[in-house]
Amino acid sequence: MVMYFYDFGFFISQQNLHRPSIFNTYIKPLSSYSSLISLAKMSNNNFITSNIFLFSLHQFLLLVHTKPLVPALYVFGDSLFDSGNNNLLPTMARANFPPYGHNFVQHFTGRFTNGRTLPDFIAEFLELPYPPPYLGIHDSVPLTGLNYASSACGILPQTGTIFGKCLSLGEQIDLFKWTIESKLPTHFNSLEELSKHLADSIFIFTIGSNDYIQNYLEPTLFSTNHDYDPQSFAQLLIDDLSNHFQSVYKLGARKIIMHEIAPLGCIPHYTRKYQVVVGKCHEQTNQIVSYFNTKLHELLKSLTSTLQGSILVLARINSLGYDVITNPSKYGYSDASNPCCTTWGNGSAACIPWLEPCPNPNQHFFWDGYHNTETGNSVAASLCFNTSEFCTPLSIKDLIQI
Repeated sequence: MVMYFYDFGFFISQQNLHRPSIFNTYIKPLSSYSSLISLAKMSNNNFITSNIFLFSLHQFLLLVHTKPLVPALYVFGDSLFDSGNNNLLPTMARANFPPYGHNFVQHFTGRFTNGRTLPDFIAEFLELPYPPPYLGIHDSVPLTGLNYASSACGILPQTGTIFGKCLSLGEQIDLFKWTIESKLPTHFNSLEELSKHLADSIFIFTIGSNDYIQNYLEPTLFSTNHDYDPQSFAQLLIDDLSNHFQSVYKLGARKIIMHEIAPLGCIPHYTRKYQVVVGKCHEQTNQIVSYFNTKLHELLKSLTSTLQGSILVLARINSLGYDVITNPSKYGYSDASNPCCTTWGNGSAACIPWLEPCPNPNQHFFWDGYHNTETGNSVAASLCFNTSEFCTPLSIKDLIQI
């Protein structure tokens, strides 16, 4: 029963069943990578306590700003980005209960963290509303973006299915296709206007973690570990991912950001499983994941050169996460090994419902056995927005200008 929390991540409405294929903080942009790292080191003491004020400020600024920096933000991925889609699917992989959302103004919305996700922070930088979960939209779709991310799922269709229904990357893209073919055209005077809307929007992805956590690294549940060596499995994922990126390109996406897989050998699930010394990681797991990340770098460069007018950006989340976990004090954390909430599996899984979390989540890097607190999301979003050393070859700030 506890296994559903392997996601590195109430009911289906009748409308969902008839859909195709499957049924802030405002941080002033800083000029250098080092200055952003300095920001991460600054005291976090007021970070969480100021969230309600900052959320209110964000909503106020959206009212007084007549034009955001880009038309829309479209989000794809797993539980790191899911903002509530799984609440509306028959699955055990959900976070719609306390203490999830402990520091989020709307409380437990389905986000697998204590507060805002990385896309939430990116939306704030872009002066956009948070992209709502696609499955929660029943009327007119917003023009400012949607979130298709689904906890437990991955690149491969079978990943996550042992916990119930989730949206694989292919299914998420099918829903996006349905959106632009059946929903968005009514808001534009011509297909050319719609094409420009999509070309100027930002598409952000994080996917692949679950293909390892609850697929390749679970040989008793899946055969992939026996069928593929680590390099071949990584290539399998990359080949599928390439096809998916080409699909969203054909649908109109031009500015795409893809995150590396984080250092999975450093998350509490694996450090507890392998009884790793505090401050260290299970390097064999990290090595297995590294094959995917290396191939991902090459893929994004290749697609940028072959898909005319596209820019595929790599978010270097792996090295940042590794540095935070092995050098927490450098970033202002007092604990980068233990989850803030009380979890199943002695700190290695998801939060136990309704139990009070630690009193200082901003001092913890990990919220549960798999996911980080919102302070880590804030740092990563700030880096991606401001510097091309983290999001390469272009930061989001640079993408906006193109």
